Amino acid sequence: MTATTARPRVRTKSGLGRSQQRWGILFAAPAVIGFILFTFGPMVASLVIGMTDWTIGSQVNFVGMDNFVAISQDGLFWKSITATAYYAILAVPGGVLLAFLIAVLLNRAKHGRGAFRTIYYLPVLVPPVASAVLWLWLYNPDAGLLNSLLNALGLPGSSWVYGEDTAVPSVALMTIWGFGNMALVFLAGLQGVSQDLYEAAECDGANGLQRMWHITVPSLSPIILFNLITGMIAAVQVFDAAYVMTNGGPNNATLFYIFYLYTKAFAEAQLGYASALAWILFLVIVIVTAVLFKTSKAWVFYEGGPK
Repeated sequence: MTATTARPRVRTKSGLGRSQQRWGILFAAPAVIGFILFTFGPMVASLVIGMTDWTIGSQVNFVGMDNFVAISQDGLFWKSITATAYYAILAVPGGVLLAFLIAVLLNRAKHGRGAFRTIYYLPVLVPPVASAVLWLWLYNPDAGLLNSLLNALGLPGSSWVYGEDTAVPSVALMTIWGFGNMALVFLAGLQGVSQDLYEAAECDGANGLQRMWHITVPSLSPIILFNLITGMIAAVQVFDAAYVMTNGGPNNATLFYIFYLYTKAFAEAQLGYASALAWILFLVIVIVTAVLFKTSKAWVFYEGGPK
């Protein structure tokens, strides 16, 4: 009699692929289901609601594009667009520039880098409402710290958020104060810039400003693009400052888009109108992001070549 040996079962390549595919679908399912239920589904529902005249407590009627036509003729809508654009133009570039400069200084620091990194990041940890209340005290025209400092220096005070001309710049200044997230991203990017480039430029006689402009800025241009896009998306959705500090005033100077949408939805109960406003905001964000990506080909440089 001859002994027989059992052959080991060999999983075929196709069987292994099917097993991996099933596990991949299983692990991705919660994210996909969550996206459908909590993002895509509500987006479709808001689009349908945006084509109705739904006001809480009244009958719902389909009106098609009437809400969008009415929005285009709404003076407060254009006021909110203007205020939001003005705020974004001030807050986003200012925050990116300050975060970049602080990150460069932190990268050069030899001692206490961790402590300074923590200090600069602390404003990010302050809740938005608490931050707004704090800055509201700082902006007080009579007893606020900022006007007290200006008076001590012999300079005229400001109305800050209480003045129509200074309200939006004051809110933008408060936003720039929370530049910690951007600074940390810039600092991480600076760790990857080769020191050989700086040494070669120094040997060629380049000074510090030239090294920053020709090495640091191009090397960090993808991170600058990232911070610009995320900052712009956050800026067009500003709400807390207007709600807590100014209530959209004075004279609608800080009637930011999301605050206007909130007023229409929850103060005036015009859910159809508010849903149409939400879709306009979505389209604005898509257009702004697309423009930034399109123009980035001229000034963003990647290590492996153009993307």
